[in-house]
Amino acid sequence: MRYLWILLCVICFSCNSEQSLDIQGHRGCRGLYPENSIPAFKKALDLGVTTLELDVVISKDKKVVVSHEPFMNHHIVLDPRGNEIAANDERSYNLFEMTYDSIKQYDCGTKGHQDFPFQEKESVYKPLLKEVIELAENKSNHEIYYNIEIKSNLRYDNVFTPVPNEFVKLVLKVIASHDIQDRSIIQSFDLRALEAVKQQNDKIQIALLVDNNESIEIKLLKLSFTPEIISPHFKLLDQQTIAKFQGEGFKIIPWTVNDVGDINLMIDLKVDGIISDYPNKVIQLKKLKKEL
Repeated sequence: MRYLWILLCVICFSCNSEQSLDIQGHRGCRGLYPENSIPAFKKALDLGVTTLELDVVISKDKKVVVSHEPFMNHHIVLDPRGNEIAANDERSYNLFEMTYDSIKQYDCGTKGHQDFPFQEKESVYKPLLKEVIELAENKSNHEIYYNIEIKSNLRYDNVFTPVPNEFVKLVLKVIASHDIQDRSIIQSFDLRALEAVKQQNDKIQIALLVDNNESIEIKLLKLSFTPEIISPHFKLLDQQTIAKFQGEGFKIIPWTVNDVGDINLMIDLKVDGIISDYPNKVIQLKKLKKEL
């Protein structure tokens, strides 16, 4: 009841007419199910998201694995014997030095996540990118899009991940094999990865990720090309900033917007999409605003 009351309160202050909004389930729907897991992606599809947002890394045997970190995050992972992983040991569980068969033995859902108390707890593994795509293509009753984040940075090169050119090549190969180039976005904070995407396949949409301690303008200037999408931390956005960049032809898709009030504000500011751990909230709020 309290959640419904909050929804009703925020929509009293504003009401948008119909607006196209790309609703992206962050790591599937991390607020409801273990992140980047098959159950999370299934739930996101059941809710009716337009885009599955996910992260990828590379295994020792060159498989594209869906994972936010290139190692076993101690907050959420149990080892094959069901034991917790110590915080100071997590980076020794380096996915780039593990075969996928080994990676799949780790439980990434039973422990749960301390920041998401309503998340369903169940035993899950880190899936392959191709498995997520095949799930979505077979399960969704509408055309689904994919927003794939390449988790590279300079410190990870040849330690936790391949160098960007090889990393991107492996990801693009999976995308091409499923013929979803026209429904794929590649995003990254790493400008080198985005440059590699542009060089290897200039047909795929590219999203520039901008952290809350970065400047959108400065980061754009560092690219040799113009990306289709800017995805900043939502706190970097206001009406003037959004209008400026949309006026220059960019789509604006902020992350990670979880609070009902913030979701409402982003919709009212007419962003092009919203990345959220709770896509159910975005969908419900958008529907309520449309009905008023």
